[in-house]
Parts: sequence; structure tokens; C-alpha cells
Amino acid sequence: MLSRFARTAQAGYAPAVQIRSMSAFDGVNSLRFDDNALKAAVSPEVYAEWHTTVADGTALSKAGSKSLAKGIMDWALERGATNFSHWFFPQRGMSAGTKLDAFVNLDFGSDKALKDIVSPVFGGGQLFMSETDGSSFPNGGLRATHTAAAYMAWDRSSPPFIKGDTVYFPCAFATWSGHALDYKTPLLRSQRAVSDEGVRLLKHMGHTDVEKVHANVGWEQEFFIIPRELYNARPDLVNTGRTVIGKAPARDQQNSDQYFTPMVPRVKEFSERLQEELWKVGISNSVIHNEVAPGQHEISPIFALTNVAADQNILTVELMESIAADLDLFVLNHEKPFGGMNGSGKHCNWGLNTDTGINLYNPADGEEEFMVFTAAMFHAINNYPEVLRASFGSSTNDYRLGGHEAPPAILSVCTGETLGKHIEGIAAGGPLTGYGGAGQYGGKTIDFGAPETAPVGGSLEDRNRTAPVPFCGNRYEFRAVGSYQNISDPLTAINTSVAEGLSVISDLIEGGMTYQEATAKVYKDNMRILFNGDGYDTAWHHEAEFERGLPNLPTTVDALELFHTDKVKALFAKHNVYSEAEVDAVTNLKYDRYALDLLMDVDTTLEMINQGVLPAAAADLKSYDGTNLSGDRATVYEGLAASIAELQKVKDAWPTDGSEKEQAIYAKEVAKVALGVVRESADAAEGLISSDLYPFPTYHEMLFLHKAHGRSL
Repeated sequence: MLSRFARTAQAGYAPAVQIRSMSAFDGVNSLRFDDNALKAAVSPEVYAEWHTTVADGTALSKAGSKSLAKGIMDWALERGATNFSHWFFPQRGMSAGTKLDAFVNLDFGSDKALKDIVSPVFGGGQLFMSETDGSSFPNGGLRATHTAAAYMAWDRSSPPFIKGDTVYFPCAFATWSGHALDYKTPLLRSQRAVSDEGVRLLKHMGHTDVEKVHANVGWEQEFFIIPRELYNARPDLVNTGRTVIGKAPARDQQNSDQYFTPMVPRVKEFSERLQEELWKVGISNSVIHNEVAPGQHEISPIFALTNVAADQNILTVELMESIAADLDLFVLNHEKPFGGMNGSGKHCNWGLNTDTGINLYNPADGEEEFMVFTAAMFHAINNYPEVLRASFGSSTNDYRLGGHEAPPAILSVCTGETLGKHIEGIAAGGPLTGYGGAGQYGGKTIDFGAPETAPVGGSLEDRNRTAPVPFCGNRYEFRAVGSYQNISDPLTAINTSVAEGLSVISDLIEGGMTYQEATAKVYKDNMRILFNGDGYDTAWHHEAEFERGLPNLPTTVDALELFHTDKVKALFAKHNVYSEAEVDAVTNLKYDRYALDLLMDVDTTLEMINQGVLPAAAADLKSYDGTNLSGDRATVYEGLAASIAELQKVKDAWPTDGSEKEQAIYAKEVAKVALGVVRESADAAEGLISSDLYPFPTYHEMLFLHKAHGRSL
């Protein structure tokens, strides 16, 4: 029998929306102010000046700024935009900051009628920056109400785009005193750091023509889609993004029959509309498919510079949410919205390229360069695991890590067996060359054993989905990043720690070693980080922690204990990525967010059990009065009541006067445990309560209803 929510869902769908034609690459329809748009909008002199100033970090002249501002305004007005916004990224996950300003102002020198003195205006000063109250955003103590000024400055390497009636300028966000309040500012600094150290090392290897090294990334966004009315009926999804209670359905992912199956009509319509809108704003999305869990999907675009890719990822999520709403759907980007099933990650496929065209993590582009830069990666992961673990840490991602294709919290590098043996040889004094890798494909021939299929080229190395950092033929994949994280944070950690690894190799060379000798030493000193086996194996966990001495940091709180140290502050200070005050602020923010997230879980659980599940349980039990059919319902329901009473005690004892760290530790050690007990009791009760009485949509309804009742296209 379907619950009242299921019956509502059957009847609640709106008529289909017609799919528009794919014309995203038409210049008139393009909503991204790219280089071609710039060339058309300004004079050749301003165009040349723009590129010069972006390259050397100087300001555009006043006349050039005025010309560019007018060109962008005219371009935006032609496409229906009436507002502009400096779009920025406070340290609060995927939630960007935006304020809309109209392209209008008053001409106070005019003696015309009032209607004539209001005109479209967008000046050079408005183009590059804006100001707001930094104390109202998460700031970790860097801003207070009496010292509140904060500024947005356009990241000139990330093109403006139009969404709706507004043209957006992706911005960095900093305090009046220059401290970073966002994710983008440290990321931009880390890009400079890895470029500087990469160029320094490459010159030692004879690449005197290289002037810049570019960090790039291809992200993979996993997410769930459910009917919007069912989302609205779940207070836990609305409040926290995840289900704090919920019994696993009889059918979930156990038969692996969701992965890469055809999309149901409603989701297919969503994906087609999303693809079109992404292309219009310059996001070259190339992959959309069903993921492993029911209702789970994934998209991924072509690689871009790390800062541009981070902006595009947030824009993608905003477009996803808008399109889903128009189709009566809701997108869940939480890392673990449904217990017992695959969570959602945001795998970051990261690499480095020179401005001369060398992919430094593709052995086919240069085997020696690949081996040297991979050694820098080894140094980074081995010496700064707490930096990386803290960068992808959150209470929400902690629910995901360690199973269902998500990597464990022990950081290691998986190279594959062939490359691993070659690296061991280098560490023992062997040559850098001789690996024979040929990029992502072509390293191995796959023969299907049937004449109807021709042999195909495969990766030289196998794929390891339990590895935190596997080599993927032409890049390294950081698999631990969570689906609701701003990727700028982990990319800042990667760029900075690898920059340090590159610096160490250069220091050894400048001390008298050849680059081969320096690379061999770095491999030898960091070999404990190499592991090509099963990352879920408890024997590996024991070996890693107690024999190799690798840190096991299962929770974000554990990672922050090691992050907030002089060692980490020295790393970031050396490469001018975070000041000491900024490291303090980031640590406080992460502790605070961890505690607040779990406190919200506690409050939501109390509300749902006390106001919904327990009354339903009482009514269900009463319906069996006069019979002997109630079974163990009384025992199960009483157990739930006892567990929720204990959770209330946890809430009442919350150390609200304690520091952010003290509250986070309490949340981890006390609240999270109590929440687990309640969930176990609540899920047992859900399996007994009559479906007509159970007050919330079930997993079955949320994950499967939109498949049975789809739109027709």
C-alpha cells in the first residue's frame, strides 16, 4: 500500500516542458563573455591592454576600464540582462554570495524630465569590485561588527556569464586588511605557488622556455534526484540535506541494476535542459549518466583551470537546482543523503600543464618530467596528509568516507603495479625512464577473445576505486572530495602541498644533486605512501597506521587537531597561501561548521521523532488493541522513546559556552553516537508502523516514484 505521500506524488506532476534546440555554440545565444566576445566589444588597443594587464597582474587603465565596462554592459543588455552581480564564495560549502545591482543610475547634471535622467550605466569602478559586510559571513574571527568591511574583486581569468536577468562576475572576497574570507583567494594564491615552483624545477631540467605551469581539474559531480513534493515532506532533507532516519528499501543497489541504465523520462528531460544551459555559459559538460544508487546520477565536464573549474562547478549546481525546480524535482548534493547506499563524491581529476603544452602527469608527454612531478606528489601526500584530509573534511563527508566506493581516511597514492615497481626501481637508483606508459589509453591491449571484436587499447594500470589518490594515466584523481564541497578548498591544499614537494626537489638540485638523484631521494624518503591494494581491507588499515606510521584520521575533528599546527602554518606561509591568522580562521570555521551541522541533525531528529514517528507508533500500537497481533511493537516503540529521551539529554548538555573546538569534540564523541542509536531504533519502528500512519515519505517512495510516474517527452 502506498502512503499518502505516494498518492499525492502520482497526481502532482505538471505537463511536460518542450525541449529547446541545441544552439548553445551560436555566438548570439552564448551567455559567456569569452575572448571572442571581448574582441568584439572593445577596440584592438583595449583588447591588447587587457591581456597584458591580466598576464602581469596590473590594473587596466581608466579609459580601458570604462570601455570594457560599456562593452560588457552592451553585450549583457543585448541578451536580456538588466542586472550585474559580483559573485563570490564565502566559506560555507556550495552556497555562493550574490547581490543584484541594476544597470541604471541618475544623471544629476541633466535638466531633462525625470524619466530621461535614469539611464543604463556601468562604469569601470563598478566592473572590478564591490563592497559588503564581511562580519555577516563565516569568517572565523577575521571580521567583527565594528570591523566589518569586505571587498569583492573580479577574478579576471574567470569570464563573466549571464544567468537569468543578471551578468555575474566571479570574484575573490577579502577583508579590509587583505585576509581571505573565501575559497577563491587562497586557491588563486596556491595556483601561483605551484606555478612558480613548477617553473623553477623545470628550468633545472632544461625547460628554459616554460614561463608558467597551469593547475587544472576535471570534476565529477554526483547527486540524487527525487520528487520535489517528497523532499518538502521530509524535514531532515530540508534542514540538513540528508535523511537522519530512514529504513533501507527492499530494493536499493544490491543488484547493481541502476548503474549506466537509461535515464527515466523526467531525469532525461532534466539532463537535456541542463546540458544546453551549461553549454551556453561555456561549461563543456561531456558526460551525464546514472550512478550506482537508485535516483543517483553524475555529470562531468572537460578540464579547466582550477579556479575556473571551481566557479563552473558552483554555477552548475545552481543551474541544476533551478531546472529541477521547474520540473517538480529536487537535487540532493549532500554527500550521504541516504544511509546504507552509495554517497555522492566530487572526484577531482587534477593535473599540471606547462604553457608550452606539456602535460606533466602524462608519461607520454615526457617520462622524466612525469616521474619527477609524481615524486613531488608523493612528498605532498606523505608529509601533509592532515592538510589534504582537513580540506575535504566536514561532518557530512565523514558519513560517506570509508565504503561504497568512497576512499578511506588514510591517505595513500595508488600508482598501479607496473608504475609502482618502476618507482621502487628509481628509489633504488634506477633510471627515470623505462616505464613505458602511454597516457590514459594505449598502454595495454585488451583482447575480448572473440573475432567480432577487435583488440582495443586499455590503461597500462588497473583501476582502484578504494584508493584516495589513484593515478589515472594522465592525471591524479582525488576521490575523497565530497559532493557539497567547494572544490577550491581541496585544490588549494593539493596545489600548495605539491608546490612544497617541487620546492624540496629543487632545493636538492641546487644543493648539488642531479634531478635524477633528487627524485630518487624523494621517492625513497616517501615510499610508505605507495599502496596498490584494497583500501577497505582492515589488514591494510593496521599496516598503514601501526607499521608504516600513516595517520588514520576518520573524522574531520581528528584532522583539524593536526591541521592547526605550526607545521601547517609554516607550509602555507612559505608559499603565501594562508597567513597564520587565516589558518586560525579556517580551523575555527571548520570546527564551528562541524558542531553546528550535528546540532542541526540533533534538533531535526528530535522534531521528527517526537512530532511524527512516536505519535504514529502510538496510533499503530493502539490499532492492535484486543488482538494478539502486535508482535514486538511495544518493545520496539518503547526502545525508540528511550533513545530519543537520551538524545534530548545530549541536546540539553550541549557545551554552548565552549570554544568551537570543544563543541566539535562533543558533537563527534557524544551527539553522533546518540544519533546513531536513535536512527537504529527509528528504522526498526518504521518497519512496523502501518504505511497509512507513517508520517514521512519512505526511501522507496523518494527513490523510485519518479521512475514509475515519469513525464512524456
